[in-house]
Amino acid sequence: MKIISFKDKCFKPELERLFTRQACPANIEKPVRQIVDDVRKNGDKAVLKYLLKFDSAKLSPSQFCVSDSEIRRASAEIDSSTKKAIDVAISNVATFAKARIPENWTFSPRPGVSLGEKYSPLNRIGAYIPGGTAPLISTSVHTVAIAKTAGVREIVAATPPNKEGKIHPALLYALSKSGATEIYRLGGVYAIAALAYGTRTIRKVDKIVGPGNAYVTAAKKIVYGDVAIDMIAGPSEIMVIADKSSRPDFIAADMLSQAEHGSGLEQAVLVTDSASLIEKVKRQLVAQSATLKRSGPVSKVLANGAFFILVRNIADSVDIANRYAPEHLEILCGKAESIAEEINSAGAIFIGEWTPEPVGDFVAGPSHVLPTAGTAKYFSGLTVEQFFRRSSILKYDKKSFLKELPYIAKFAEVEGLDAHGRSATIRKD
Repeated sequence: MKIISFKDKCFKPELERLFTRQACPANIEKPVRQIVDDVRKNGDKAVLKYLLKFDSAKLSPSQFCVSDSEIRRASAEIDSSTKKAIDVAISNVATFAKARIPENWTFSPRPGVSLGEKYSPLNRIGAYIPGGTAPLISTSVHTVAIAKTAGVREIVAATPPNKEGKIHPALLYALSKSGATEIYRLGGVYAIAALAYGTRTIRKVDKIVGPGNAYVTAAKKIVYGDVAIDMIAGPSEIMVIADKSSRPDFIAADMLSQAEHGSGLEQAVLVTDSASLIEKVKRQLVAQSATLKRSGPVSKVLANGAFFILVRNIADSVDIANRYAPEHLEILCGKAESIAEEINSAGAIFIGEWTPEPVGDFVAGPSHVLPTAGTAKYFSGLTVEQFFRRSSILKYDKKSFLKELPYIAKFAEVEGLDAHGRSATIRKD
């Protein structure tokens, strides 16, 4: 755990270390590309090889896709309270997504000219659901349920199986209830490649969404262009802005909520104007982490990824937050809403002590698939709009076309594109 102070001479380099974190380190791209190329060239044969190598599961291509009977059995295994939690999350996420569905529109900026936009749902998308260190049941809701609300007809989910080739029953229930039309027991880089390029067994998708570790992120980066993706996102992170009035046990619990994700590369950052609060939070982190089941990954984050930034006043925290651009930003200090208005770079902003980060992870409504590693400066979290294609709509009548024809012809002349010019002037002749 590292304390960084504005009065500390090492302030700048230490802070730059935070600002320049990477979603996917460059040194992993070469081996990831080799796996992607192998799956692209050899299809199911390569998938079988990596399924055994990385997930210790020996399956045939006919077993890649989860059967309807397996989904029914999984549903029967789940207790009613788990189903209720999943159903509530699906309802909340779908309600939020429905409110944001883009609408077709047109207007007439000039007589005889009609312009606008048309939105059409994507035909086939792939949702990657991590499952290596924990079955991220909520991610199925925060991807698949949004795609279904958008009207995507084919929603393909991929998630790693255990060594018996099984998927957690609650995850199967959530995927099916959220709207997945195909569920594949495939994980990691080879799953991304199979979704992007297709195999004899798996048809390619138009877009891949969902979080993953650094290897999954690198794979998405590599296949981008052959398929659309949502964003480049790496290990999870949280920044908390707090003052002396904030509860140190709340802050520590919220920081640990992201530290337990499993890679050990996560970051948890507290920004405060209170040195005494830092000491209290540090004590709470040690005490609370000792009680957690996933203490191994958490200890790595506390050793290397926990930072405390001591500012002169809370106003200084705004600049730091916007430069850091956190995936999750909690504002627990006084005048939290005023501070939130000044934040322009964050995946999600949680306002007040009764809005801890897990409400966003599970049930609130907005997707928890968010930009990390500072990419919130230019990426946004997954939304329903990302499951649509936008087409421009243009319509001229003869009179309006002939009025603007001289300008069209002049552009064609200046750019040396005579076929463009003829396409327009032939209509005058």
